[in-house]
Amino acid sequence: MRAAVIQQHGGPGSIAVENDFPDPTPAAQDVVVRIGATSLNYHDIFTRRGMPGIKVPMPCIMGLDFAGEIVEVGPEVGDWRVGQRVLIDPMDRVGPGGLIGEMWHGGLAEYCKVPSHHLVALPDEVSFEDAACLPVAYGTALRMMYTVGEVRKGDRVLILGASGGVGTCCVRLAKARGCEVIACASSADKLARLAEIGADHGINYVEEEFHKWVFKNFGKPHRRRYEDGVDVVVNFTGGDTWVPSLKVLHRGGKLLTCGATAGFDPKEDLRYIWSYELKVMGANGWLREELEELVAMVGDGRLVPVIDRELPLDQVNEAFRLLEEREVFGKVIVKP
Repeated sequence: MRAAVIQQHGGPGSIAVENDFPDPTPAAQDVVVRIGATSLNYHDIFTRRGMPGIKVPMPCIMGLDFAGEIVEVGPEVGDWRVGQRVLIDPMDRVGPGGLIGEMWHGGLAEYCKVPSHHLVALPDEVSFEDAACLPVAYGTALRMMYTVGEVRKGDRVLILGASGGVGTCCVRLAKARGCEVIACASSADKLARLAEIGADHGINYVEEEFHKWVFKNFGKPHRRRYEDGVDVVVNFTGGDTWVPSLKVLHRGGKLLTCGATAGFDPKEDLRYIWSYELKVMGANGWLREELEELVAMVGDGRLVPVIDRELPLDQVNEAFRLLEEREVFGKVIVKP
């Protein structure tokens, strides 16, 4: 089969597309899936580069998020059949842990062997492309916004990193709950596209510090009052944005995080947390029922995944480049 393979960790352009990679053979409780679409996540870039403390078996086929059709089932698989459309939950919840697309071959290929407990049934009304957006970025966003953060109708929500996969989903989810959304991005073009998917306000953080924009437009929070500023900040960047995020929250406000793309050890200011009684809440991954809820939301039109573009497997290094250099809005799809 054709597959995008790394033999060792490396930088941009280091993924090789092989035309004769061995076809997968299912074990007793496995299925083989013909891949319809795979979406990239920044985690795939970390896997290509290599991460301290994580030993990735080589050769490695990356691609955590993918969907397709079952073409072969192992002899002990009873609940799934050839021809069934499926989404793969990359997180191992039964075995030793780890992720498909990191510890085991993933979706950047024509076929993939998958243990059957990773499968999620995919209805006909959900395309492979939309389904491939869901697990890592959208599952994380749903858990952060709804399960952990419990955003509510009328909340004023500021979202940093709003133009990426997680960020665009956060915008969609906040609007679905009836929130007022303030989206932060690095260009006028991205802000215009964020407005198209529901953002009520946009801040170009290259031109203006976002906390000063909030003070000017919604007032500077006061430690004795529950108005002014914003109700919720979504911050999975960390770094220099952390303390300004605390500053824009009114008393009792929530700071939601699921990552730290700009630095995991930012400067802290505990005075804001205790004096404004702020809630700093973390979310990690997703549960199976949250992934099933996302499939249902896409199926009935409550959620429309944001896809920047689709590229063929031969252009996998270009797809990684677009994501790595932050030239995408939403998700990048790779198709075999």
